[in-house]
Amino acid sequence: MYDDKELQEYRDLLKPPDHFEEGFNWKTIVGAIFIGFLMMPGSMYLQLVIGTGIGPAARWVTIILFAEIAKRAYSDLKQQEIFLLYYMAGAAMSSPFQGLLWNQYLVQSDAAKMLGLTELIPSWIAPQPESIALLERTFLHPDWLIPILLLVGSQIIQRIDQFGLGYALYRITSDVEKLPFPMAPVGALGTIALAESKEEKVTSWKWRVFSIGGVIGLAFGSIYILLPALSGLIFTEPIRLIPMPWIELTRHTESILPAVATGIQLDLTLIFLGMVLPFWAVIGGLIGLLITVVVNPVLYHHGILTSWHQGMGTVETVFANNFDFYMSFGIGLGLSIGLIGLWQVGKSFWGPNQKNRGSLKDLLHPPPGRGDFDFKIAIAIYVFSTIAYIILCTVLVPTFPWIFFLIYGFVYTPVISYITARMEGIAGQFVSLPLVREASFIAGAKYFGYQGIEIWYAPIPIHNYGQATVNFREIELTGTSFRGIIKAEFIVFPVVMIASLLFSQFIWHLAPIPSASYPYAQEMWHLQALNTLLMQSSTLEGNSLFYQALNGTTVVSGIGFGLLTYGILTLFGLPILLIYGIVRGLGQSTPHGLILEVLGALLGRFFFLKRYGKQWRQYAPVLLAGFSCGMGLTGMFAMGFTLILKSLSSTAF
Repeated sequence: MYDDKELQEYRDLLKPPDHFEEGFNWKTIVGAIFIGFLMMPGSMYLQLVIGTGIGPAARWVTIILFAEIAKRAYSDLKQQEIFLLYYMAGAAMSSPFQGLLWNQYLVQSDAAKMLGLTELIPSWIAPQPESIALLERTFLHPDWLIPILLLVGSQIIQRIDQFGLGYALYRITSDVEKLPFPMAPVGALGTIALAESKEEKVTSWKWRVFSIGGVIGLAFGSIYILLPALSGLIFTEPIRLIPMPWIELTRHTESILPAVATGIQLDLTLIFLGMVLPFWAVIGGLIGLLITVVVNPVLYHHGILTSWHQGMGTVETVFANNFDFYMSFGIGLGLSIGLIGLWQVGKSFWGPNQKNRGSLKDLLHPPPGRGDFDFKIAIAIYVFSTIAYIILCTVLVPTFPWIFFLIYGFVYTPVISYITARMEGIAGQFVSLPLVREASFIAGAKYFGYQGIEIWYAPIPIHNYGQATVNFREIELTGTSFRGIIKAEFIVFPVVMIASLLFSQFIWHLAPIPSASYPYAQEMWHLQALNTLLMQSSTLEGNSLFYQALNGTTVVSGIGFGLLTYGILTLFGLPILLIYGIVRGLGQSTPHGLILEVLGALLGRFFFLKRYGKQWRQYAPVLLAGFSCGMGLTGMFAMGFTLILKSLSSTAF
C-alpha cells in the first residue's frame, strides 16, 4: 500500500506514553461548569452570527485560566488534567438544544411551505407554526415537552454509546492490529503543548506561539465580531468593515462565469486552518473548486444547469446547481470514495505492516494503567444502545418496516465502522457510503408502502463509530486514563443539558432566529432547509422534487470520475489525500472559504515549514489554538454586551 510521506510526518509526531493518570479532580469539575455557563452562550451566539462557534477557544481559555490559578496556588496542571479539561470543554460546548432552534425554524420556514411539508413535520420534533410556543419564542411551554424529553433521552443513549462499539474497535485496531493512526497526534499535541512542568525556568515556545496566535485572534475578532455587535447596539445598522459571511460577487461575474458562485470569505480563521490541514487535501479542494469554475458554464450552455438564471446570489446558485447536477454527481463521487476505502482496507490485510500485528491476547490484556474495561462490556453497551434506538424508532415511526432498523444497527453499522476504523488507523481518512440511510428510506416508501417524512427525524441506529477510535487514541497519547474520561461524562452531561436549554431559550427570546441579528443563520439556513426538505420529499407519494433532481447517468459519471482520478493519482504516485480534497471542492457547500484555506496551506508549506523545519508541524496546531482563543474572547465580549444591553432595553421602566 502506498505510504504517503505527509501522513508519515504526522504519524511520528507523538509516541504513546508508559504512564497513565486519571486527571479527574475538582479542577475539572469547576472547569466544566465554567465552560457550560460562561462560554457556551458565546459559542451559540457566534454560530448564529458567523457560522463558527468558540469550541477550541473555550477549551484553551479554560486551560490557561486554570493553569494561572494553579501557579498562584504554587501548583501546576498535569498533562492529564489539561487533556481532561480539553475533553470536557468539547463535550460541554456541544449545545444539543441548538438543534431545537433549527427545528423551530424548519417548521416555520418558507422552504417547508413551498414544498408543502409544514404539516408533515412531526410534533415530537417541533410544535406547528400556530403554536403559542413558537409565537412567543419560548421552550418553556407544554408543546415542547415531548421534543425536549426525546432529545434528553437520545443524548443519554449517545453518551453511553460512545463506550460501546467505538471502544471495541479501538481495542481491535490499535491493540491487536497495531495501526499507527497518523492524525491522532495532531489532536493530542495541542493540549500537550501547554503542559509545562515546574522545572521549566523560562517560558517555552509553546506559550510564545500560543500568545502570538491569541493576540492576532483578539485583533481580528475586534474588527470582525466585536465592532459589528457593539455598533449594532448603538446605531440602527451595524458597522461591518469586513462583510459577513462573505463578499458576494456572483451577480458581478455572472456574464463571464454563468452558474458559478463567486465571492470570498474574509475570515482569517481559514488561513490558520489551512496551515494545520494536510497540504494535499487543501490543494485537492482548490482543484475541485477550479473544476466547477470551468465546468459550470459548459454545463449551463449545454442545457444541464437549467435552474440557474441571472440575478441569483451564492445561496440560490448553489442550490440550483445541486438540484440540476451536483447532488447526483456528488452521490457518485461519494460511492467511489466508499469503494476506494473498501479496496484499501482489503489490500491492507496483505500489506507489509502485517508483521507488526498483535494477537487476540492483546485484546484481553490491554496495557496496564490505561483504565481499560472488559471488552465484553463494550459489546454489551453496543447491543443495549442499538436495541434502545430500535425500540425508540418503532414507537416514533410505527409504519416504517422494523426490519430496516435491525439491519442498520447489527449489519451495516459494525461493517462500515470497522472499515472506517481501519482507514483512520492506516491513512487518517474517514470512510462513508453516501445515501445508504436515504436509499433505505426511499426503498421503504417504494416497496413497503411507507408514506411520510417522520422517518427522517427518527434516531435510527445507523452510525459510524470509526471516528471514535481516533478519539480513544488521542486519549492514550496524552497519558490519560479512560476511567477519568468516564467520570468526566457523569459531570459534564447535566451541565450541558441545563446550560444549553437556558441559553437557547434566552438567545431565541431576544430576537427571532434567523433574523438580521444573526447574519449567518439569515443567509444560510434557507439553503440548508431547501436541501434538507428536498431530500425528505422523496418518501412522499407522487413525483417529488427529489426524484426530479436525481439522475442515474450523472451518478454513474460521478463514480467513474472518482475511480479514474484515484487510478491516475496511484499511477503517478501522487498523494491520495488529493482525491478527498477534490470531492470537498466539488461539494460546493461554501466555496468562498477555500481561497483563504489555500493561502494558509501555501504559507505553511513554502514559508513556515522551510523556516522552522519539522517543528512547524507542532507550531501550527498551537498557533491555531491561540488564534481561536483570541477570536473566542471577542465573541464572548460581544455576546455579553448584546445580552446585557438587549435585556436592559426590554425591561419596562
